[in-house]
Amino acid sequence: MTQFSDFGLAEPIAKALAAEGYHTPTPIQAQAIPSVMTGRDLCGIAQTGTGKTAAFALPTLHRLSKTPKSPTRGSVRCLVLAPTRELASQIADSFRAYGRFMRLSVNVVFGGVPINKQIRDAGHGVDIMVATPGRLIDLIDRGAVDLRKVEVLVLDEADQMLDLGFIHALKRIVQILPKQRQTLFFSATMPRTIEDLAARFLTDPVKVSVKPAATTAERVEQWVCFVNQSEKPALLQSVLRGDGVERSLVFTRTKHGADRVVRQLGNAGITAEAIHGNKSQGQRERALDAFKRGNCKVLVATDIAARGIDVDGVSHVINYELPNVPESYVHRIGRTARAGATGQAIAFCADDERPFLRDIEKLTRIKVDMLPLPADFRALVSATAAREKAAPPPPREERDPRSMAGRRPGGGGGQGKGRYASAKPSRDPRVVVNPIRSRGPR
Repeated sequence: MTQFSDFGLAEPIAKALAAEGYHTPTPIQAQAIPSVMTGRDLCGIAQTGTGKTAAFALPTLHRLSKTPKSPTRGSVRCLVLAPTRELASQIADSFRAYGRFMRLSVNVVFGGVPINKQIRDAGHGVDIMVATPGRLIDLIDRGAVDLRKVEVLVLDEADQMLDLGFIHALKRIVQILPKQRQTLFFSATMPRTIEDLAARFLTDPVKVSVKPAATTAERVEQWVCFVNQSEKPALLQSVLRGDGVERSLVFTRTKHGADRVVRQLGNAGITAEAIHGNKSQGQRERALDAFKRGNCKVLVATDIAARGIDVDGVSHVINYELPNVPESYVHRIGRTARAGATGQAIAFCADDERPFLRDIEKLTRIKVDMLPLPADFRALVSATAAREKAAPPPPREERDPRSMAGRRPGGGGGQGKGRYASAKPSRDPRVVVNPIRSRGPR
């Protein structure tokens, strides 16, 4: 079996890996690191949770260690582009951990925080800059960074970059970079648009893939539960109170939807935090920190905000609302079963979401097994409805009909008619949701 010691990484990096307790590379690391160390461009296809960050961070640190330089004013030696603040912070933390015994500077820049400090920090020059494209463009426009000396460019989560509309920013940034550079390109999926982008940015790349594009993690046990839209709060509360539910990520399609779920859970006595684009950077960091520390065991997130969430022990991913982009499902469930552990993904599917489910099953080539509703579900629905009726009125933005747009196909309202949510109890036996318990080491 391949070990990190087989790669010939610089001694300080090997020392850092030993300090972290890492000895055996993941498949994407085993395939990517040797090629990157030769200086080749690389296109890597791998799901979240497979160790992509180390796959580019370790060989990049090795390269920088072999040619030590003092960064000049505003210069950057390695530029890493990430789609979200959380992911950028996570990548920067990984570089710091793996380079802890090296004299290399790591800087992270993203929006949502005052830019002046970032301008001052960038002005000194930096070995490794991890940035979101939008804030990097801001720094470029202010003359705070000089990208003409970049030796290594890394694009992480390239498919999400395109989904967020960063293509024009990426093209502008790449135009500034020197043509003689190493480019490392990573994505969880490989649609035609990503292939075109890779062809534009990479030169004779090595292509590595740990499994076919868009397949889901093998260690994730996947279920779908058919339920009315109006009955989802009761089902969520039941699942979260089930055996073996240790730390859960709950996904909604909208920001207001995430806040609504947090409020409903709070009314039921379940502590939860929301993380989405309308939250300040401080609020997002506090919510994520509480989730990491275990002070809050339920984090409700939108797809964008969840990028970069790398938390040990996420036992469950709950798709409270199915994504209308099937690739997002792959990203969502990749938040559990990370680094060798197991996990469970449960999707709540109303009648109007069945087309989304079909698209997901077509993309992943997996028929998701059906999970019956709890045996006492009718009583749970009634109790939840009564509790919500007695609760204080929701904030104005949750009551604004305009905020509901996008919750369902066509933005329509009304109650769904899920298979197991008729007014009369089903004659079919119902079983209580009993999620798995096991958690493996990361």
